[in-house]
Amino acid sequence: MLSQIKTLAEHLAPRLLEIRRHIHAHPELSGEEYQTAAYIAGVISSCGLHVKESVGKTGVVGELLNSSESKTLAIRTDMDALPITELTHLDFASRNSGIMHACGHDVHATLGLGTAMILSELTDALPGNIRFIFQPAEEIAQGARWMVDEGVMDGVDAILGVHVLPSIPARTVGIRYGALTAAADELEITIQGESGHGARPHEAIDAIWIAAQVITTLQQAISRTQNPLHPIVLSIGKIEGGRAYNVIADRVKMYGTVRSLNSDTHENLPQWIENLVLSVCSTYGAKYEVNYRRGVPSVQNDPTLTKILESACQEAWGSDLIKIIDEPSLGAEDFSVYLEKANGCMFRLGVGKSEAKNYPLHHPKFEVDEAAIITGVVTLAYTAYKYLLLTNSK
Repeated sequence: MLSQIKTLAEHLAPRLLEIRRHIHAHPELSGEEYQTAAYIAGVISSCGLHVKESVGKTGVVGELLNSSESKTLAIRTDMDALPITELTHLDFASRNSGIMHACGHDVHATLGLGTAMILSELTDALPGNIRFIFQPAEEIAQGARWMVDEGVMDGVDAILGVHVLPSIPARTVGIRYGALTAAADELEITIQGESGHGARPHEAIDAIWIAAQVITTLQQAISRTQNPLHPIVLSIGKIEGGRAYNVIADRVKMYGTVRSLNSDTHENLPQWIENLVLSVCSTYGAKYEVNYRRGVPSVQNDPTLTKILESACQEAWGSDLIKIIDEPSLGAEDFSVYLEKANGCMFRLGVGKSEAKNYPLHHPKFEVDEAAIITGVVTLAYTAYKYLLLTNSK
């Protein structure tokens, strides 16, 4: 089966480049992926898959169905772009002003399509069912929830995902056991003081000064009240407050993000933060409001599916092109939302160029080595086959 998958992938290589470059040249923002979705639906329809459009607003689902008695594996890829002006000067650079595929979702969508094209040619030999999920709005961490709410995980036994990574070379597959990404939540804190003259601060309750104490206390308390083996990153990215240079501010609003890896820590963070804010504000006579919004949980790779992925990569590429990732990322991925419904695994696909500067994700000059596309397609297709073969034979 592996040799057949590789042969089909090489045959499809020119078409996959064409697909990737088309999607790259026509990026669309989160929740607005209408043309991208129509294009994807057209490609997978031509492969004979059963297609559903407008799932989760602009999402697309394609299915290869063999037997209702067999296991079903989902393969999820995303397709939205970022509000970034592209500076790559590629022949197929973005034609939509101020929008760019700077996170590799054009590659992800291509991998999903390529895998569907390959496995549709091997349906008779496929020991189970595959559901391809083309998700919108990953960049705003909304799309996975939209898709799940519309039932895309109903009947799914496991799910695979992929994300490109420019810091490892093209043709390399990055594999991580356990936590891959962090839980990411949003934090809004309002400090309510009392206004007064800037020359007489003792007659007022200075919301700006108290907000500064809150920020400092939160950062210091992480290192002294939280387990250092369970990392937390709390960053305040925006502050609003004050009316004039000589008036004590009576109200300050702060906005931030909170990242964590450990599930118990993640569960306790809202109360821990509120207790610290309460302590500072009560000391100085201020009132407060904490609005803690859960974002997406941590991506926790299932060990069994990760082992199948590693085995597939060993057979396909050998150990030299496998990188075991030692540390998780404190970035977030809404792939984790699907893992609330079924076990899954996301791997990193190296797209770094060997003789060029590799700009990071979300950079206006971000590029990929397109040779990675074949690696990604073969890895997804063969891992899917091995999973269905192993699980449906039990």
